[in-house]
Amino acid sequence: MTEFFDDREACDPARREAELMQALPRQVAHAQQASPAMAQVLAGVDASGITSREALARLPVTRKHELLERQRASVASDPFGGFSALVRGPDMPRVFASPGPIYEPEGATRDYWRSARALFAAGFRRGDLVHNAFSYHMTPGAFIMEAGAHAIGCTVFPAGVGQTEQQLQAMAELRPNAYTGTPSFLRILLEKAQETGADASSLRKALTGGEALPPSLRDWFAGHGVDVYQSYATADLGLIAYETSARQGLVLDEGLLVEIVRPGTGDPVAEGEVGEIVVTTLNPAYPLVRFGTGDLSAFLPGPCPTGRTNARIKGWMGRADQTTKIRGMFVHPGQVADIARRFPEVLKARLVVSGEMANDHMTLKVETAGQPQGLDARIGEAIRDVTKLRGDVELLAPGSLPNDGKVIEDARSYK
Repeated sequence: MTEFFDDREACDPARREAELMQALPRQVAHAQQASPAMAQVLAGVDASGITSREALARLPVTRKHELLERQRASVASDPFGGFSALVRGPDMPRVFASPGPIYEPEGATRDYWRSARALFAAGFRRGDLVHNAFSYHMTPGAFIMEAGAHAIGCTVFPAGVGQTEQQLQAMAELRPNAYTGTPSFLRILLEKAQETGADASSLRKALTGGEALPPSLRDWFAGHGVDVYQSYATADLGLIAYETSARQGLVLDEGLLVEIVRPGTGDPVAEGEVGEIVVTTLNPAYPLVRFGTGDLSAFLPGPCPTGRTNARIKGWMGRADQTTKIRGMFVHPGQVADIARRFPEVLKARLVVSGEMANDHMTLKVETAGQPQGLDARIGEAIRDVTKLRGDVELLAPGSLPNDGKVIEDARSYK
C-alpha cells in the first residue's frame, strides 16, 4: 500500500479545489489587512469576489525584483518591505537573508516551510538520522529541511557545506542513513569517500534541492547505493513541489495555489505550455498573492501514479526573466506580450535577436490564425512603438514555435 504523509495527498481533486477556492478570498482579505505591501498591490480588490482561478488570474503578479525594491526602499523602518504579517518575538523565531539581500521571516508553526511532505515521499521516516548539508549561514535552506525532518521524527546532523573530510568522518562515525543538500555536494562527498576510503555506506536515501538533478546523475547515485529524489522550494514560499517514487514530474504541495503564466505577463497558459510559475501561498505569516517565482515549468496531465491526486509540474525548466539589451536598449518579455496583445490574430510571439555584437538584428516571430494582409507591417509599427527599435516580423502557422517558455531568444554570436 502506498504511504502518504497525510490524507490530503490522496483526497478527491474536486474537494481539494473547492477547499482552495473557499480559502482563497480569506487569504486575499488577510493579505490586504495584515501586509501593508500586499494592501497596496491589491488596492481596490474586493476579496470576497476572488473565488475562482479566473478571478485570481486578474490580480497583479508581484515578482522578486519588486519585493527587493520595496525592501530596499523601507529597510530602515521595515526590512521586509511590508510583506510580512509577523512581528519580532516568539512568532518570528528566525529571519534570513537571501542574495539581494532579500530578508525572509520564519514563523513559529510546526514544519513552517512544509518540507515534511517532500521528505516523506523520498522515504524519510521517524528515527532516521539526516545528514543536512544545506547551508546554515544566513539563508533558510538548511532550516527548511530540518523543520520537515523534525516534523517526521528524524534526528538531524547540521553538517552545512564545506569541510568535506570532517563531514566524511562524521558520516563514518554517526552512520546517517539520509542526506539533504545539493546533488553536486552529495557527489563530491561520495567521490571523496571513494578516493580516501572513508565509509559513507550508511547513506541510502537523499532529498536534494537548489540545483537540477539530471537522470544521468540520479543513475550515478543509484550506482553508489543512494536513492535520490528532488524537491523544488524557495525562501519566499517554502516547498512548492516534490518528486515521488513514480519519477514523473513533481507533485504540487497542498498549501499553495499554483499558476503557470506567459513570461512577462499574468496570463495563464494552456496546460502543457511552458511558462512562469506563479504562486499564491495560504501561509498567514507571509501572505504572498500571485508571487512570480521567475522559474519556468509546465503542468503535466493526469495524476501521479503513486495515488497522489494534486497537479504535477515537469520540474525546473529555466528562468523566465529574459530581459535583453538590444542596440543599447533593454527589451523585456512584458513588451513582447504588449505587442502581441494588440493583435487578436496573434496566438504566440517570440522575439529572436541575432547578428554579432554591435550589429543586432531583431525578428519577432508570431504564430497567427491565418495571415491577414498587412498584419506584418502593422506588427512592425507596434514593435517600434513599444520598444523604440526596428524589427522584422515573421508570420508562422500555429504550433511552429518551440514550447520552451522563451519569449526573447538571444541568438547572437559573442565570438
